[in-house]
Amino acid sequence: MATRRSTRIVSRKHSLSPAPLPSPRKTPKRTPTRTTVVKVESPDDEPLVKIEDPSANRSSDNTDASPLKDRKLKLLSANLTSSPFPTFGHPTPAECVLAHDILTSIHGRKTRPSQVVASKTRAGCGDSPSVLDALVRTILSQNTSDANSTRAKLSMDAVYGGSDNWEDIVEGGQERLQEAIKCGGLSQVKSKVILKILNQAKERYGVYSLDHLHSASTDEAMQELLSFDGVGPKTASCVLLFCLQREDFAVDTHVHRITGLLGWRPKNASRDQTYHHLNKKIPDELKYALHVLFVSHGKVCEDCKAGAKGITNCQLRKAFRSAVIKDVKPERIVAKGTMPMKTEERSANAMSEATVEEAKAEIVDGVKDEIKEE
Repeated sequence: MATRRSTRIVSRKHSLSPAPLPSPRKTPKRTPTRTTVVKVESPDDEPLVKIEDPSANRSSDNTDASPLKDRKLKLLSANLTSSPFPTFGHPTPAECVLAHDILTSIHGRKTRPSQVVASKTRAGCGDSPSVLDALVRTILSQNTSDANSTRAKLSMDAVYGGSDNWEDIVEGGQERLQEAIKCGGLSQVKSKVILKILNQAKERYGVYSLDHLHSASTDEAMQELLSFDGVGPKTASCVLLFCLQREDFAVDTHVHRITGLLGWRPKNASRDQTYHHLNKKIPDELKYALHVLFVSHGKVCEDCKAGAKGITNCQLRKAFRSAVIKDVKPERIVAKGTMPMKTEERSANAMSEATVEEAKAEIVDGVKDEIKEE
């Protein structure tokens, strides 16, 4: 028995002798794409938002080469003429009118200003006549509160002596800009995105300006804005809506959450898909007011902020619960810039009970699967 055991051990030792290894194959180094992960405001949105770091996986001599850019433009092209959900019928024009009327009764009338003025006391979202300034303000507002983005903008202005000293910002480098906007959150990523956009603008046009987009068509302006690193449909749409004063329906966290609760989009639609869908469904005359009203409502309505399902005290949600709205009569949609009220007697800031009942009278009895409480 001892002899056998010894033989086994010897044999085992021989089997562990190293065999000649093939020469390792050389593989090119790949630069990993760095991603900053942040939580969004609402539990109803996707739990995480990824913001690409534009300095990662880019060659210094090819600033416009980007797989992400190609994907953005491909998605835009695919949805230029139709919704990504062509068989999803909501919202109807009548539903948009009803939502506008109810929200106006709660939050007051929202009309587009006749002139865009760059505020010196807040960052805003696209609020500047300068397209480049509007774009930078909107980037500062990404994934943060109005108060934080305003702090970042005011700090940036103090450091560089104004909101449009683009050359000083570029020459100061990323570290200085990051420190200047640190109080706004995500400063590392946002500073790199801003510098990347400034460099791309200068390389393309020879100046730090995108004001030529004022004379471009809406589709051309959207395509141009999406071609910049770090600019997605929401950011581009805000610039279109507020700076360029185009009829575009921007979808932020509040809009995405509330329209989901109203049944205006498929349950699992992403924010970008929701933008392309609602931009086709909502009448142009209502896009500005409805966007501002949804954002205002999303900030103060406790039921909508929490994404509460089932029984709710929200007047807007009550009107849409288990209901399908008839198609709107043509006369309900009126001239651009005016409120689509049916009678002149209706107040701009309050809606009477009779008016609410009139709007509810358009609701068809019955429950449809595509519009219900999630």
